Order: sequence, then structure tokens, then C-alpha cells
Amino acid sequence: MSVQSDRRRAAVLVAATFATLATARLAPAQQDFEVLINFDGTSGANPYGSLVQGLDASLYGTTASGGTSTNCKGLGCGTVFKVTRTGTLTGLYSFCAQYNCTDGNGPFAGLVQASDGNLYGTTEAGGSYQEGTVFETTPKGGRTTLYNFCAQTGCIEGAQPYGGLVQSIDGNFYGTTEAGGANGAGTVFKITPGGVLTTLYSFCSQANCTDGSYPYAGVIQATDGNLYGTASEGGVAGYGTVFKMTPQGSLTTLHSFDGTDGANPEAGLVEAVDGSLDGTTLGGGANGWGTVFEIAPTGTLTTLHSFCSRRNCTDGSFPYAGLVKATDGNFYGTASGGGDTGEGTIFKITPGGILTALHSFDGSDGAEPTASLVQATSGAFYGTTFYGGSNDSCRVDDGCGTVFGLSVGLPPFVETLPTARRAGAPVRILGTYLAAATSVTFNGVAATFKVVAPSEIETKVPSGATTGTVQVTTPSGTLSSNVPFRVLP
Repeated sequence: MSVQSDRRRAAVLVAATFATLATARLAPAQQDFEVLINFDGTSGANPYGSLVQGLDASLYGTTASGGTSTNCKGLGCGTVFKVTRTGTLTGLYSFCAQYNCTDGNGPFAGLVQASDGNLYGTTEAGGSYQEGTVFETTPKGGRTTLYNFCAQTGCIEGAQPYGGLVQSIDGNFYGTTEAGGANGAGTVFKITPGGVLTTLYSFCSQANCTDGSYPYAGVIQATDGNLYGTASEGGVAGYGTVFKMTPQGSLTTLHSFDGTDGANPEAGLVEAVDGSLDGTTLGGGANGWGTVFEIAPTGTLTTLHSFCSRRNCTDGSFPYAGLVKATDGNFYGTASGGGDTGEGTIFKITPGGILTALHSFDGSDGAEPTASLVQATSGAFYGTTFYGGSNDSCRVDDGCGTVFGLSVGLPPFVETLPTARRAGAPVRILGTYLAAATSVTFNGVAATFKVVAPSEIETKVPSGATTGTVQVTTPSGTLSSNVPFRVLP
């Protein structure tokens, strides 16, 4: 296990002991912040990864420790959980339920909602070889291990995946490992829904690791079909990189951070409307406390904001998490430190770099948010904090972490799953209050559809449809998709 992994797992394991059930509060009112869940150990502890909206409109996530298993020498091994937007928590799975944690241990990453209706994720440790797993879980909690890392000699395929997965338009999943590979510095891999894994790239393949090393975050697939991601170290100056990779594994380093423009990115990227990519670095920048940046597909990088630009770092510091592009065209994110009390912030930043701190955590409502936000189809944002909350059973005065909601008054929308398919292919539409929907259109072309739940519509891409907005008409108004749906040739 790498030094980086040791430090991260130590932070979690020190924090993990147990109690009983989490408390719940009501969902956030408009332009309000509200704590939905206070983890207490048994219900989970120390959520590190982001949440995802499921087909039933509930939010699904993981905790890096906690749970009901007793097979981790008294320390929690992590959980998969579901939480409704009104604050009802359901524990779906506690890791290390199997002897020697062969089912996985320590899910640091969030889940991805796949087109088959199930959720997929990774654990950093555990599995048959104790170096992490890829797993599938149903919305009811059934869990299947798809792959055990280090099945190959020397962990040539990778080890210790910290980042989450992304489902490609080809139906396969892509992800990264922080360690292992041909050079021990991490990999990018592809895995089929059936569990067949292919290593696409091993980092530190170039002299002095100028291609990067130790990718903590997962990758995204941009509209050009390529994969984009970050490596936390390596590059020309050793401060990390941004890279582009074809689905076949050909890697191009787009940028090497030098400290002044950021350092050590530990979060993934998000694609803007113009095709540029936005992200964060944990350190570096004008003040040394992290940055928000934008990078063109050609590699030109612009620093949009350097944290700790305000007195006492009230704008935030050390952003572990990436950004989410919201329906108002702005980006929203979290910083793990800074704010009014030093416990972290939620912020909004415009594409031009104007940053507004929206909320400062004070410990009682959470502390040290490390995960990206998710914008639910209601328009509100949801996220997690690694520490804090009203339960202090995990570590004295630090708390076990929280799930929170924040509304800034953005209207509801619909989300397609997936966001690109050919004419005639099935598509799910996720939303809120869809039961009385009267029409579905793909860029103005009507589609046949079936309402299968108040939060889900099944349809097919209609013949003649072109790339553009998907709209669902309901008695209360027309809901538009948060991103354009791409009709593939």
C-alpha cells in the first residue's frame, strides 16, 4: 500500500467507532441549507465520495467507514446507503460482511447510476487480494463483486481504486487506481458490466513520471468521446497533471501543474458547454491553498480562483472535491477548509471566475466536505461532509459526518440516462412529479413513452431526432434536460 493510501486510510480509521441510528431533518427549503443525516457509526461514518440520484429520486452514496460489520478489528469498513430527500436513511450494505473482507473494505468513491438500473462503485481495500474491488449493487442492497484487484501478478492491472466509475456511451465503465500497474503509480482501466477488466494505461510510463502518477479521481467521458482526468502527482514539476485519453488507451498530457497555477489535483473534471474542462487543485495557486481552473481541450489552462484570497480564508481552502455544472450555467463546489470557522465551505463560481461563498460549515452542521455536490432533478444540491454533525461517537468533538441539502432557488429539470444514444435506443428520463406527463420530445421531435414511476419515464430516441434538449411536458409546466442529449450516428 502506498504512503498516500496509508495517510488517507489512517484519517478514516482513527475516526471510526459506532453507535445506533442517524437522525433526520426535513429537506431543504428554497434558498436554505439543511442537515438531512447525522451519521453515527453504525449507520455509517465519514462519507468521502459524492452522492448520486437514483431511479426512485432517492440519493445513494457510500461511507468510507462505519457500518455493522465486526470484521475490521473494531473499526467500520464502510457502507452503501440510501437517503430520501426528506431525510430517511436506509443502510443497504455494510462491507466486510465476509471473512477477511473479501467483499471489499473502505469505499472512498461515490456510486454511478447505470443505464441498467443498478449502481456501481469501488472499494479502496478488501477483496480477495486486499487491494480493492469493483462492485455492483441493486437499489435494494444486493451486492456483487465484479473484480478483485491484484488478481494478476504484481498488481499489473492496478490496485487501490480511490476514484469512482463513469459509464461510457459503449455501456462499459472506466475508472482509475491510485496504485499498482506496470510502474506502481496507478492506472486507467475499463471494465464491462460483467466484470471483464482491461488495463488501458499505467502511469509513470514516461521518464521522471512526466505523464503523471497516483490518480485519485476517476475520469469523465467528454462529448468528443475521449476520457479526461487528473493525476495528483508527477508531471514536469511533480505537482500533478491533467490528461486526455482515447477509449483505447492513448494518453496525452494536457497540462503539468507547477505550483503557481495549482498543485496536486485530487478531484475529477467537469465539461463546460464550450467543451472546456473545469476542476480544482488541492494546493498551490497564488496563496498556496488550492485553485479552481479551466482548461481547453488543447491544453491552455486558466486559473479562475486561488483560495484564501479573502481574510481568514472565508472563501475556503483545500478543495478535495470537484465541481458540478448547474442548470444556471454556474459551477458549484466545496472546499474542505476555510470559511467562517475553518470547517469548510460551499461555493458558487461563475465561468468567468467570480466566486461566492454560499455556506460556511461550523462543525455542528458538518465539517470538512471532501465530496462533489450533486444537483438533484428538484433543482437543489446535496452533498456530504467527512466529519461533523450532532453525533460525536466517531471521534471526540469531530462527529461522524453528515448528508446535507442546499437550495438556491433553481427550478426542477429532467435528466436522461444515458446522455447519448442512437435513434431507436432505450432511454430513461429521471425527474420529479412525472406521473402526469403528457409528452416527451427530443429536440422538438415527439417520442413515445411510458411513465413507470413518478420519478422515471421510459422512452426511445425517436427517428429523425437530432442533438438537443429533451423536454417533458407536465400539467405544472415543461421540464428541460440539464444537458443536451446527443443523438449518435
